[in-house]
Amino acid sequence: MGSQKQGFIWLSGLLFLNILLFSSADVHHYAFVLQESEFTKLCSTMSILTVNGSFPGPEIRVRRGDTVFVNVHNQGNDAVSIVWEGVEDSIDGSDDLIQPGRNLTYEIELDEELGTLWWHAKSAWASATVHGAFVILPAANETYPFPAPTSDQTIILGSWFKQELTEANETIAPGQADAYTINGHPGETYGCSNDTTYQLQVDYEGVYLLRLVNAAVNETMVFGIAYHSFTIVGQSGAYSRRSFANSLTLAPGQTLDILLAANQNLGQYYMTARPSSGRYVTTGIIQYTASAGV
Repeated sequence: MGSQKQGFIWLSGLLFLNILLFSSADVHHYAFVLQESEFTKLCSTMSILTVNGSFPGPEIRVRRGDTVFVNVHNQGNDAVSIVWEGVEDSIDGSDDLIQPGRNLTYEIELDEELGTLWWHAKSAWASATVHGAFVILPAANETYPFPAPTSDQTIILGSWFKQELTEANETIAPGQADAYTINGHPGETYGCSNDTTYQLQVDYEGVYLLRLVNAAVNETMVFGIAYHSFTIVGQSGAYSRRSFANSLTLAPGQTLDILLAANQNLGQYYMTARPSSGRYVTTGIIQYTASAGV
């Protein structure tokens, strides 16, 4: 009888926690417009398929337990569908192609997902430019299971192709990229003075939650920051036991949540991203905005 009572109390407590969580859940609405946009990289201008004219695409940022409606309107030239990586529940219409001139609304009900996921076009040719982060914060009554960060920053590792990525090439997956990007920036290693470099500003002794997404097409990517180490706290939409690394290897489509301690001297430090093959190295910069003792 005593064990039955304890079990009832435990289940009642669990039910109460779930009521607290979902009673504070919100509903969010996002509008995604698929459209052709011109970008200049590697000293040439080309038209690519984008969402809302941006590369990478817009970030979805919600809380655990929320419901998200994403209306996707296809103003491009080819049919496209969107994949919501790491969302546990099935999504109506997730296998449907959105024809040019048509729209589709995805209803995404979040449950236990927590941390960083991502979304992308289903086909390989479109996913090279149509992708973005899906950030799921703790519920309003929850805290992080690690020291609260000074701030958080999403970092998406991507690919850039000089070839035209169109439906005509659907049967042939994109080959090796001509460059790799950090949040859409190729950096300074490709010999084009017009290429921009991603820069992250940090304060001395700040702790930053970096949300890494490997959106590079069919590539395992290696990520690092000179003279800095990382604490891995989560991956693929769940927080995990902490582990430590000086560099990070992300499989295709993998996401990682990591803590970066800004504990070096005032200055600039290179951030690097490269495919495991090592053919190219893309650079970014972290810039300290305050020194020790300030």
